[in-house]
Amino acid sequence: MSTAPPALVTSAAPAAPDIPSPPRAALVPDTVRSVYSQTGSGLFGHILGMAVTTAIYWPHAPHQVLLGWATAFLLIWLARIVGMYSFERAVRRNQVDHERWLLLWALGAGFNAATWCVAAVLFYDYGGSFERTALMLIIYSFAIGSVPFMAMQTKLFLTCMTMYFGTMILRSAFHGQQHDLKMAGIWFLLGVCTMSVAWAFRNVFSEMVKHKLQTQDLALKLRGETAAAESAQRLAETANRAKTQFFAAASHDLRQPLHAMGLFAEALRQRNKDEEVVHLVNSINSSVDALEGLFSELLDITKIDTGAVDIEPEHFSMQELFNRIRLHFEPTAFEKGLMLSFRGEQHHALADPVLVERILRNLVSNAIRYTEDGGVLVTCRVRGEQLCLQVWDSGIGIAEKEQVRIFDEFYQTHSGRPLEPHHRKGLGLGLSIVKRLADLMDAPLTLRSRVGHGTVFTLMLPIGRAPRMQRSSIPSKPALGVTLDRRHIVVVEDELAVLEGLQVLLKGWGATVSAFDSVAAVEAWARSTESKPDLLIVDYRLPEQLTGIEAIKAMRARFGPELPAIMVTGSTMTGHEADAAEYNFHLLVKPVVPTKLRAMIAFKLGLRTG
Repeated sequence: MSTAPPALVTSAAPAAPDIPSPPRAALVPDTVRSVYSQTGSGLFGHILGMAVTTAIYWPHAPHQVLLGWATAFLLIWLARIVGMYSFERAVRRNQVDHERWLLLWALGAGFNAATWCVAAVLFYDYGGSFERTALMLIIYSFAIGSVPFMAMQTKLFLTCMTMYFGTMILRSAFHGQQHDLKMAGIWFLLGVCTMSVAWAFRNVFSEMVKHKLQTQDLALKLRGETAAAESAQRLAETANRAKTQFFAAASHDLRQPLHAMGLFAEALRQRNKDEEVVHLVNSINSSVDALEGLFSELLDITKIDTGAVDIEPEHFSMQELFNRIRLHFEPTAFEKGLMLSFRGEQHHALADPVLVERILRNLVSNAIRYTEDGGVLVTCRVRGEQLCLQVWDSGIGIAEKEQVRIFDEFYQTHSGRPLEPHHRKGLGLGLSIVKRLADLMDAPLTLRSRVGHGTVFTLMLPIGRAPRMQRSSIPSKPALGVTLDRRHIVVVEDELAVLEGLQVLLKGWGATVSAFDSVAAVEAWARSTESKPDLLIVDYRLPEQLTGIEAIKAMRARFGPELPAIMVTGSTMTGHEADAAEYNFHLLVKPVVPTKLRAMIAFKLGLRTG
C-alpha cells in the first residue's frame, strides 16, 4: 500500500496562521456526527466479514469455538445497531450529549476490534495458507477502514491498531513456519503505513474543522453586520418617508396662502387699472408661479429618491397628452407672445402616461422659460420601431461644454448672454427629474443645442396601439376670453382666505358664486334649491376627513352626472390622477395662477355648452 507521508499532507493543506488549532470540545460534535453517520455501512462490513470468516473456518475449526465467537460477535453487533438508532432518536429530539455518545461509540468499536483480535488468536492455526491469508485480509480491511472513524480519537485508535496489528504480528512471528518472520515484518510495515494515513487524515480533519469554525465565525459576524445594515436601512427608509411626508405636508400648507394671494392679486388688478398696480400684480403672480414650480420640483425629486414612483406602462394617445400640455402651457406661451405648436397627435405610445406627461411638462416649461422669440414645437413621429417624442425651442440654447452637466441636480445653465430674471427661477432640478424619470422607464433621452439658435430634447418610447375606449379629448384652443356672465359656479373650500379669494375673482369675471366650507353645507344647499349650477370647484381636503370627491358625488346625485367639476388641491402625493379619471373631473394644483384657472373654467364650460 502506498500513502503520502505526514509532512507532505500537512504542507498541502497548511493551517492558517491566524486560526488556532480547534480545542477538543470544538471537534467532538463534528466527530460524533461523522462516526455515527458512517456506522451503518461499517456494521454491514463487519457482519459480512464475520459470515465469511465463519464459512471459511467451518470445515477446519472446532464448531463450538467458532459458534461461540460468532455469537459474541452478533451480540456486540446488535448492541451497536441499537446504539445507532438511539442516537438518531436523540438527534431528532435535540437531546444529544456528544461526549456520552462518543464514549458509547468508542466502546462498541473497541469491542468489535477485540472480537477480530480473538479471531486471529483462535483461528490462525487452523486451516492452510488460504484461510490465513483470507483472515489477514479481512482483519487488515477493518484496520484500514477504521482510520476515518478513529483518527480523531487517539487513545481508541492506538488501542484498536495494537489489537489489529499486534495480534497478527505476534501470531505470524511465532507460528513457526517458513516465511512467518517475513509475514510479521510485512504486518509491521502495514501498521506503520496505516498510522501514517491516520495521522494525515487527522491533520486534514482538523484543518476542515478549523475552517468550519472560521466560516461560522464569519457567518456570525456577517449576520450581525447584515442586521445592522438592515436596521440602518429601515431607519433610512423611515427618515425618507418622514422627509416625503414633511415635504407633502409643508407643500400643502404653504400652497394654500400662496393660492389665496394669487386670487386676491388678480381680483385687485380687475378693480384697479393703475399701470403700476397691474405691474405689481403681475410680479406677485410670477412669484407665486415660481414657488409652485419649486414645490413641484422638490416633491418630484423626493418621490424618486424614496422609490415612491411606480412604473405602470399602458397604451395611451399622444393627442390626449398633447391636449393636457396645451391646456396647461398655452396661457403662459400666449403671455410671452410665443407660438406653442404640436405635431403627431395621431400616434400612440406604450409607456407610463403619468411619467411621460411629467417629463413633457418639465421640458415644455423649460422651453417656454428660455425662449423669448419664436416658439416651442412638440412633435411625435415614428422612428424605426419606436416613437420619437421631441420638444423644440428657438431659445437661448445650451453651450456644448454645459450639455454634459445639464441633467445634474441643482445645475443651471450659464450662457454667454445675460439671463432675464425669469430665466433664473427654479432650483435646477427640472432636467434632473426628467432624466431620472426617463431612466426609470428605460427610455433614452438626448439633447442637441446651439447657443442662440435653440434646443431640442428627444425621448424615445415604444410604439403603442389605440386603446379600445377613448376618452373625450380636450379642444385645442380653450376660449380664454369667454364671459362668465349668467354662469353659476359652486365653490367648496374650507380655507377661508382661498374661499374669499375665489369668490372675489369669480364674481369679478361676472359669475354668480355659491360658496361653502364643507360637504355637509353644500349637500344641505343642494337639497333646498332648484338652481342648477354650471360648474363645481372643490378642494380635495375638507373637514371631517372628507374629500372633494364626496362633494362631487353629492352634487351629481342631485343635479345629474354631467355636472362638470374642477378639483383645486394643495396635495401632490396622493395620486389624484386616478381619481380624476374615475370621477371625471379635472385637477389643478395650488397655487393656481388665475390665467390657468380661467383657461380651465373656459374649457369646462365649453364641454358643458357643447
